[in-house]
Amino acid sequence: MARTARRAVPLALIGTLGLGALVAPQAAQARPGPADPVPALERAAHPLRATGPGGSARDLRPMGRMIGDASVVGLGEATHGSHEFFTMKDRVFRYLVEEKGFTTFAQEVSWTTGLRFDAYVRTGKGNVRELVHRELAKTPWDTEEYVDLLTWMRAYNEKHPDRPVRFLGDDLNYPELGHELFDGVEDHVRAHEPGLLPRITELYAPIRRLADGDAYMARPLEERRKLADGAREALKLLKGLQPASRDREFATVLHHARSVSQTATIYAFPLDTPEGAKDAMLYRDRLMAENTAWWQRQTGEKVLLSAHNAHVGYESYDPRYPKMQGAFLRDRLGARYVSIGFTFDQGSFMAQSAGSETWKPRSVGAAAPGMNEYTLDKVGHEDYFLDLRTAPAPARTWLRKGRPTQSIGTAYPDGPHTIRLAPTHDILVHLHRVTAAHRQSQ
Repeated sequence: MARTARRAVPLALIGTLGLGALVAPQAAQARPGPADPVPALERAAHPLRATGPGGSARDLRPMGRMIGDASVVGLGEATHGSHEFFTMKDRVFRYLVEEKGFTTFAQEVSWTTGLRFDAYVRTGKGNVRELVHRELAKTPWDTEEYVDLLTWMRAYNEKHPDRPVRFLGDDLNYPELGHELFDGVEDHVRAHEPGLLPRITELYAPIRRLADGDAYMARPLEERRKLADGAREALKLLKGLQPASRDREFATVLHHARSVSQTATIYAFPLDTPEGAKDAMLYRDRLMAENTAWWQRQTGEKVLLSAHNAHVGYESYDPRYPKMQGAFLRDRLGARYVSIGFTFDQGSFMAQSAGSETWKPRSVGAAAPGMNEYTLDKVGHEDYFLDLRTAPAPARTWLRKGRPTQSIGTAYPDGPHTIRLAPTHDILVHLHRVTAAHRQSQ
């Protein structure tokens, strides 16, 4: 959507100062500074027709060409709680499904939640609003926007039963270690290796009793470490089953056991120490990448991965997060992984404050001079995207430099943070204004 420049010099000022005031005298001219990146950004920018689903997707086809043959596309968000970021993800996912052959929407939610959402979009059983609230009440995504996404996925599957879309949760099992994981493992062992069942049941019993994540993390560190040892032993025992049982069903069962082990392992870090928390975050980004890559390899299908900008990108701006999911995926998949980030100039979002679990709307004003968004917002489109890898040279030079940038997580205040856009993402979507997401009313 085109727009007129908002930062032009007012006519009244020209009348007061005279045209000569706008032209620097020759004697005052300094050596040329860095080239203004805005004209180069303009040449690279592709305007967006809309930020929500519905209507023509023709404006997204240049993005499709940028994505190319990637099998996993990470699509970020500059806040966890803005309406336009999620409706844009919904719009991009529909385009990728309908025109690029994608079938999976992946999200940084638990493997357990992913199983339950996947069951809904495949079968339609249950109430989608109740399901979203039950699974996501402690997260930023208990929203109308999420309900709309799952509703569309279910409707698509009703019309295309031969090529259904799927849902993947690639994160650790918080807030709940679902009974489906333990049941799936034990049922398979009972049917195929009954002699192993008593030991598997013994190892899982104390973990089952602590299925609630908050209750689990409240246990003493030594107890959590013993539970992690037990979960890893169960996984090792399953891996040792005879190759004849290693079919697709077994692969899923094995991943249930892997997910239990991943969750128990991350809970066994000393999370109350800076180094322990740092190690846990490194492990978390690695496991999310492993789970996403496993799903893509297992299904052979293309995946849209939804997460915060920080988790889909290549560079970390926060020393507490040594390496991000996007970097692990690039290591695993190479050019078959593409990262898309978001920026915005101003607007609102839902967030918590430190020490509070209440979600409230927050706002930030227009970007200040010196911020990445200040320059990005001078481009003559309200909303647009560009390929950071192929932009003209003056734009690439500018995009490689770190500057203050909005990157807001669950709690606010947060940032701005110094971010180098081009080394962090492959494609960038810039929105002029965002509004707060709509929490479900219960």
